[in-house]
Amino acid sequence: MLMPARTDQIANHLLAALPRKDFQRLHPTLDLVTLTFGEVLYESGDAIRHVYFPNDALVSLLTLVEGHPALEVGVVGREGMVGTPLALGIVNSPGCALTQGSGTAMRMTSSHFHKAFRDSPPLRREVYRYIHALMIQVMQTAACNRFHMVEARLARRLLMADDYALSNTLHLTHEFLANILGVRRVGVTKAAHTLQQQNLISYSRGDITILDRNGLEAAACSCYKIIKNAVNA
Repeated sequence: MLMPARTDQIANHLLAALPRKDFQRLHPTLDLVTLTFGEVLYESGDAIRHVYFPNDALVSLLTLVEGHPALEVGVVGREGMVGTPLALGIVNSPGCALTQGSGTAMRMTSSHFHKAFRDSPPLRREVYRYIHALMIQVMQTAACNRFHMVEARLARRLLMADDYALSNTLHLTHEFLANILGVRRVGVTKAAHTLQQQNLISYSRGDITILDRNGLEAAACSCYKIIKNAVNA
């Protein structure tokens, strides 16, 4: 669904960080779109025809390994953009971008992005800053998946979703969480049950509600703060 972008409401942090005159130049090239749960923005190898600046939508960046379900290597919410390879001169997506949390985003064609990126130093600065934060997130996620317990990883992932999607109720099935965390479904079920027994979350039929954010932060691994600090730097 396409709607005209509004200049008085800039929920995306990357766009909001731009000087007003730079955003005003971008404004005619931006469309406000609704992203639905499970919508694939790019498959691995697809040409990147649009970039997306999420407002309250949440997008998973997934990598594929033959014979295994897709593994999540990054998450993009209102702090950044989907389609960063374009800023590095890469026109094809290295992985899959899947809408995990329904919401809205600002969408721009790749041709408009290339022109804006060339002509606006503030946009280049903010995009490069975000790419650096995303690199830290990807690296930390790889280490987290290798070394940390499932309960701590699940807590970290729920906190990230809460940060990026502006909601403490998240639509995340155990099967989906198992795939993106790279563990068996029974592992996620046990981890969620442990967090629920501690009154940190509640879950029912794919909906997870964070009840105690401070407690969930205490249960999460240190990766959460490292990733959050990189985004806020």
